[in-house]
Amino acid sequence: MKTLIVGSRDSALAVAQAMTVVRALQEKLPHTEVRLLTMKTTGDRILDRTLDQVGGKGLFVKELDAALRDRRADLTVHSLKDVPMEVPEDLPLLGFSRREDPRDVLVLRSGADAPEAEQPIGSASLRRSLQLKKLFPGFEVKPVRGNLQTRLRKLDEGQYGALVLAAAGLKRLGLESRISRYFSPEEMIPAAGQGILAIQGRAGEEHPWLEELTDPDATAAALCERAFARTLGGGCTSPVCAYARPEGDRIHLTGLYWEESSGRWTTGEDWDERSRAEALGFRLAERLRNESFREGNI
Repeated sequence: MKTLIVGSRDSALAVAQAMTVVRALQEKLPHTEVRLLTMKTTGDRILDRTLDQVGGKGLFVKELDAALRDRRADLTVHSLKDVPMEVPEDLPLLGFSRREDPRDVLVLRSGADAPEAEQPIGSASLRRSLQLKKLFPGFEVKPVRGNLQTRLRKLDEGQYGALVLAAAGLKRLGLESRISRYFSPEEMIPAAGQGILAIQGRAGEEHPWLEELTDPDATAAALCERAFARTLGGGCTSPVCAYARPEGDRIHLTGLYWEESSGRWTTGEDWDERSRAEALGFRLAERLRNESFREGNI
């Protein structure tokens, strides 16, 4: 029997996500043994510093890239928001899953109905921290690292008064009941690709069955959002973020541009045909950058 190895990070969330792909492949390929290979990445090991201090989100994929190159894995599964904007030519992204809820959410300790002003709000990214300061002026926002369960434990132990997390991760682990408030994409623009799973493999290898696992709406959104972030140098340590919403033959994009030299930021939105998703991402990114410099509005 042929064997197909799917690689994943070894966190509970990463495994739960990868298993959705494994189960789908087992159904599509009844004569193939589909197995999961898990590993701890550099990003999982270094928890005492924020991602921007240790090299960015690429630390979550490099061990998995190595597993593909030395053929210990045939495919790998990632949260798309953790995949660097520049993907190696020999390891292309092959498909994108149906999008889970892309929103960010507020998580409080049991019994609380609002963040506690005396305690910091935990945020794992500069993107969230920037937008939180507008939503909760006067509150301290403090970095929080670790897997989802570790962050929740730190909250419940009283190290934080609230956390901001991705709705997708909580829902995939059956922890939706921990959600106290959903932030609309207008209140807090999600990370590019948030809620989408990416399947990565080796260039030149054919996987015709992957087409059935790929969602057209998620694909259009992924291409649009990543084009925006890539144009502005986002994706690793930058808070540049974007959210695309396909509607029929059209697609709507909201994006955030951050100027590193001043630390100021601005947002904007635009529409285009779905077939021009990547062009839309590029165009809005260039427009925000040019307008900001011309008008001095950030």
